[in-house]
Amino acid sequence: MKSFSISKTLILVSILAVPGFLFFYLLPHFAKNRYKSLPIYGEKKIASTFHSVKGKKIPDTIYYTVPDFKLINQNKDSISWKSLENKIVILNLFYTESPIKDVAKNIKVLVEEYQKNNLIKFVSISVDPKDTEKISNYSGLENAKAGKWDLLAGDTTKIYPFIRKGLMLDVIHSEETNGSKFIYSNQMILLDNQRRIRGYYDATNADAQSKLTDEIKVLVAEDLRNIKDGR
Repeated sequence: MKSFSISKTLILVSILAVPGFLFFYLLPHFAKNRYKSLPIYGEKKIASTFHSVKGKKIPDTIYYTVPDFKLINQNKDSISWKSLENKIVILNLFYTESPIKDVAKNIKVLVEEYQKNNLIKFVSISVDPKDTEKISNYSGLENAKAGKWDLLAGDTTKIYPFIRKGLMLDVIHSEETNGSKFIYSNQMILLDNQRRIRGYYDATNADAQSKLTDEIKVLVAEDLRNIKDGR
C-alpha cells in the first residue's frame, strides 16, 4: 500500500512538473520567434566579414544608416546623433504655423505612453527656418520637454538635404503672395538604436499610428533581446 502511494505521488509530481518545464524551457525558445523582425530601409551592401550560423559562414550585411546632423532644440541646445546614442527615435517633420494639428496631438499620445521609457526619444524637425526663434514658445504650448521630445530647427541649407537624402522624404518651400508655403512628407519615421530606418507611418492616419505603436514595442523587444544575447 505504501509502495502504491509513493508511485501515485511520483506520477502526480511528474504531471505537475510538465507545465513548469514547458513554461521555463520551451516558451523562451518560442518567444524568440514570436515577433516578426521589422524591415530595414535603404541601400544594403555585402560586407567582407562573415558570421556563422550552425557552422555555416554567412556574409555580413551593411545596412543604410541615417547620417549625422547638428540642429538647435527648444532649449537652444545643440542636438546630434550623439545626443540620441543607443536610443530608439520616432522622428517627424513640422512647422509651427502648420494648420495640421493632428500630428502634434498624435505624438503627444505616444510621448505620454513612453514617458518613463528612457530607451524611446521623439524628434520633430521644423522645415521653416523662421522657427528657430519660435520653437521655444511652441514647445511650451505643446508641452514638449527637451530630452524626451526635442523640437529642432535650423537653416534649410542643412535641413533640406538631410531630409531628402538622409531621411528619404520630400520637402518643398515655395513663396506665395500671402507668404511661405511648406509642402513636406507627412510621415513619422521609426529608427532603431543603430540609426537604421525601420518604418514609415502616416502621421494623421489612425491605422498607421496603431501600427507604429505596435512596431515600437516590437523594436524594444528586439533591442532587449539583442542586449541579452550580447549583440
